[in-house]
Amino acid sequence: MYNNILSENSNPDGSGVVQIITINREDKLNALNIELIQEIGIEVARLNKEKSVRGIIITGKGTKAFAAGADISEFANFGETEAKEMSSKGGAVFTSIEESEIPVIAAVNGYALGGGCELTMSCHVRIASENALFGQPEVNLGVPPGYGGTQRLAQIIGKGRAMDMLITAKSINAETALDFGLVTQLVAIEDLLPTCIKYVEKLIGKSPMAIAEVIKCTNALYKNVDGLQYEIDSFAKSFETTDFKEGTTAFLEKRKPNYS
Repeated sequence: MYNNILSENSNPDGSGVVQIITINREDKLNALNIELIQEIGIEVARLNKEKSVRGIIITGKGTKAFAAGADISEFANFGETEAKEMSSKGGAVFTSIEESEIPVIAAVNGYALGGGCELTMSCHVRIASENALFGQPEVNLGVPPGYGGTQRLAQIIGKGRAMDMLITAKSINAETALDFGLVTQLVAIEDLLPTCIKYVEKLIGKSPMAIAEVIKCTNALYKNVDGLQYEIDSFAKSFETTDFKEGTTAFLEKRKPNYS
């Protein structure tokens, strides 16, 4: 179905609650080309429309790289107009991941540099293998990041640390990324996917509607809206949903909720 990614359900029969999207360019260290980014966007949109899974995992093929940046050979001869189109379209995909109502987990299995680091930051949660490496080395090429790197890195790790990484182009290892809050968990490479799958499986007992609203409310903080008012409205509207009725009834009846 796709030229650059693999998309597989966690169960061979398609009944699993997790969909795993794998960047399938191992010979290129999973470098992101324009077509690949669009394919991820199409697949994330499909999964959100079908709502057949409870979580999406994005990872890279192999054990060396999640995505070691953009495919520089593809845009080395671009002019301003072409570059703006590439950045706008790619950035729209990354924003669609950030706004996915289904949680997206980045399983960072090695290098996550440039566009690869930006892709991880568009995901809701980042879990990394111990050999992971993060960085935004774009200034070495004479450009700033183009897929939201300056914005999301500052949001996640703070302006000072982000500015230091961005202007020096230095990379940070997995332990430092954990200390900075760029990732939430470190595991051995062989445990990475199983850990991410278990993470999603823990969400089965939670309201999918409430999770989607949490994502929207949290994202509202970084948009030109009144985030607190947005949360108040979201909270109030949830009282009219079947998820709220099931969740509160289950609590009062001392049983596990059964969300549809």
